[in-house]
Amino acid sequence: MIDSHAHLNEIKEVDAALIRARDAGVTGIVAVGIDLASNLATLELSRRHPEFVYPALGYHPWSITPGGLEENLAFIREHLAGGAALGEVGLDYQAKVKKKLQQEVLGELLKIAAQEEKPVILHTRFSQERTLRMVKEAGIAKAVFHWYSGPLDILQEIMTAGYFISATPALAYSPPHQAAVQAAPLSQILMETDAPVSYQGKVSEPAHLLVTARELSRLQGIELSQVMAATTANARGFFNI
Repeated sequence: MIDSHAHLNEIKEVDAALIRARDAGVTGIVAVGIDLASNLATLELSRRHPEFVYPALGYHPWSITPGGLEENLAFIREHLAGGAALGEVGLDYQAKVKKKLQQEVLGELLKIAAQEEKPVILHTRFSQERTLRMVKEAGIAKAVFHWYSGPLDILQEIMTAGYFISATPALAYSPPHQAAVQAAPLSQILMETDAPVSYQGKVSEPAHLLVTARELSRLQGIELSQVMAATTANARGFFNI
């Protein structure tokens, strides 16, 4: 299995967590960044764990500040070529950062991803329609709408465009997330943990990708082994790893 989205730099005793992940059958982890500090930490983790930790460099909408724009964008311009993806980036219409600024930053980031021909990992809280439009207009070939729990009509547009959604352990209890993975073909689904996010009070780690796999198997009515094989192949093709 491949965990397509984890914040490894935020996990305490990360080396021990990576051992537990391997023991659980995880063969690769895409470690996402949200700002300059996490991007640096993610690159370092990927150097320490080659062909297991794959770095994605991002600038999360929660992290955007007018004073930090140039430094963060410049770092991504310089280093994205060596990463597996751009991410985590996107729009969050519940965040305090002004929508216009979020859109301007995402527009610049998508230009970089398009130039480097990198896939994009998207955060799209209450912004799925606008984000999809921006991604398509930027000419992005590969995008994953992380932890998709949005409208099903927009989901169908995402699927038609050839993009992906990702499934998380929240499948165990979130009706909107469950509805999304039931409406999407397995061929356009990635699995993730978003570790160390807490699910119903339990802090997650990459080893908990098994929870995602079991719930995805249950909701799609497909054998667990088939879910694991298909989503692993999806992730390898998506991230070119």
